[in-house]
Order: sequence, then C-alpha cells, then structure tokens
Amino acid sequence: MGHSEERAEGAGPFITRLTWRLEEGGTAVWESRAARKRGTLAVRPAGGGESGVRRADAVALARLRRLNGVAAASFTVGGLLFAVGAALAQFSTAGPMVSATVYFVGGVFFTLGGYASLAQTVNAPRREGTAGELTTPAFRWWSYEPGRLDWLSTFLLFQGTLVFGVNLLDSFLQGLTARQSNRLIWTPDMIGCALFLISGHLAVIEVCHGRPCLHGRSLGWWIVAVNQLGSALFMVSALAAFSRPATGSLVNVGVANWGTLTGALCFAVAGVLQAGERP
Repeated sequence: MGHSEERAEGAGPFITRLTWRLEEGGTAVWESRAARKRGTLAVRPAGGGESGVRRADAVALARLRRLNGVAAASFTVGGLLFAVGAALAQFSTAGPMVSATVYFVGGVFFTLGGYASLAQTVNAPRREGTAGELTTPAFRWWSYEPGRLDWLSTFLLFQGTLVFGVNLLDSFLQGLTARQSNRLIWTPDMIGCALFLISGHLAVIEVCHGRPCLHGRSLGWWIVAVNQLGSALFMVSALAAFSRPATGSLVNVGVANWGTLTGALCFAVAGVLQAGERP
C-alpha cells in the first residue's frame, strides 16, 4: 500500500473499499460496487466538508448503463418465466414439456443476465494511482481477474446460469430412470444452486466490505439480499426435487415447485431494483 493510502477494507485478500489522501487535500473513497455499477468515486474535502462524487467519463457511464439495463431486464424476464414455469408445473395439466420449455426460455434470459453482469465488472472504470479519478479501459468481452471479489462473484453467477442450462436441456429427456434423472437433471441443478449461493455470499461481502451486515438504506444491499434469498429458495427447491431411486418419485413435488416459484420471483424483484442502480 502506498504512503498516500490510508485504509483498505474487505475480506481476506479482497479489497472492496479503499480510502486514501489526495495530494490536493481531502480523501478519496473507492468502492468496488459503486465504481462498477455507477461509475463513481467519493471525495471528501479537507476540513470535514460534505462528500462529493467524481464520475467516470461519458463513454464508461454509457457502457455501464447499457450493460446494467441488459442484466436487469434479463433477470426480471428470466425470473418471471421461471415463476410461470413453476406455476404450470404445480397447477397445470398441460404436461411437463410445457413447463420445461418455459423454464428453458427463462434460463436463456438468466444466462444473458449473468454474462451482462460479468461484462459490467470486466469493463468497470478503474482507479489508477492516487489522483482520485476513474479511468476508462478499452472495452473487453472477457477477462480473468480472480483477485477481484466483484469479478469472482459475477463469474460464479454466470457459471451457475450455464450449469442451469445443462439441467434445463436434460429436463426435455423422456423415459429416464430415477438414477438417470438424478445424474442428468438433479446434479446440475444442485451445482447451479451452489454456485448461485457462493456468488451471492461474495456479493454480500462486497456490499458489506467484510462480514454480512444490514444496510437498509442501500439499494445495492437490497438487491444482493433479495437475490441471495432467491438462491436459498432455489436450493430448497433442488433438494426437494431429488428422485427416490426405489420409487422414482420426488422427495416433495410441492416444495420443489413452490421453492422455484418464490425464488424466481425474488430474482425478478431484484432485477427491477437493479434497473435503478445505474449511472
């Protein structure tokens, strides 16, 4: 850490908030979520005056706004389609192929939302040196930055959506035994849910700069909290969807469907909220 930097916060090797002195006086506060979501850096003037905000350039802000809009809309639509699919599975007599089709289309939107979230992280404005300014990197479709907590969180989220895609494709297969169903459908479902939960936990750490916290006035905290609730409900649904090898029946069909429905609605609500967390 340089001589002009005062305090780094986060968890383990990850830094999510950095505070340092500016050469012209006062302090700058960089937060990873604020930089990648809103393109902002907080500046506190010398003497304890009111904090101001320095923004990235117009190119970066427009880029973040577009990617955030794609992610928010995708998770909203994907969550609503998953809820419809679960409702059809629970209440409709149309057959499993109808709900499987709705789930699959919803999964496509989830994957798009996951990638847009990762792309937003990859192209977030960067803090360079100690000048208290954000710089705009050249646009990239991909990066490998496991040392960044926000990258790791959004990468695992995107991977979770891809694994869910395997589960959703395999759900179209007919005539599977209980063991085949557990291997081809249930196992990817469990892996996807686990990835969602880990991603959500990392997002909580990012918002809280360490241990889980309550920040009721923070829009970012509400988005992360509602998403994590949805991930937990998806995991409950997945556990209830295990096929008993002896009978071929699910552990609890109702819990599986209602867990998916309520979890999907959480993601849809978080998608709506995410539309407001933009430059």
